[in-house]
Amino acid sequence: MKIVDVEQGSHEWLIARLGKPTASRFDQILTPGTRKYSKSAKTLRNRLLAEEILGYPMEDVSNEWTHRGTEMESEAVSFYELQRDVEVRRVGFVLRDDGLVGASPDGLVGADGGLEIKCFSAPRHIECLLGDDPASMTQVQGCIWICEREWWDVLAYNPAFPPVLVRVNRDDKYISDLAAAVGKFLVDMDNARRKMQGLGTVGRVEDRDLKKQLRESIAFFGGSDPDDPPEAT
Repeated sequence: MKIVDVEQGSHEWLIARLGKPTASRFDQILTPGTRKYSKSAKTLRNRLLAEEILGYPMEDVSNEWTHRGTEMESEAVSFYELQRDVEVRRVGFVLRDDGLVGASPDGLVGADGGLEIKCFSAPRHIECLLGDDPASMTQVQGCIWICEREWWDVLAYNPAFPPVLVRVNRDDKYISDLAAAVGKFLVDMDNARRKMQGLGTVGRVEDRDLKKQLRESIAFFGGSDPDDPPEAT
């Protein structure tokens, strides 16, 4: 696990995620219910390749990172810390050791836990109060996998309603299925990348000025640069 010290929603955060499958999109790789390889994987692959080639994200995060949403998330963290009597460590982005896959947790809790916050609209929050899951299993187990945790708390927070707080424990079988699907996705993405390179496109972010931006704006803690080759075992 490598923690990338950036603010979520910032330019540096977008650069860190560029072209990488992340936990919030794992449901486009592994279908949460059936645990089968998703038909949406090809669409995600093409989107991520486009990011690599063009050098900018294919999604607009402005709606997600509104001022109101950020304020509600801060309130939610304070509520959670008081409710669980813990301190939440805010982190920007977490990479798998090989740097190919990542997650953006809303916080890490102690040595074993993590936190996902969902600040939903009133109708969606009511769905959670009536029993609907506030987050997809692929995202939660994906965060547990990438961040090397044993459990993950999911908090649905809307100040107009009672909060919904659910703890999800590590499911090694689910994570094994997810890791296999992500591995298949990365192979497919690499094959497609090679075809694009054969057509004369710039197929890797590392070959562009974004590599310099990434090195200048991101500090890695507890690990080597993701460009470094893995150590022999």
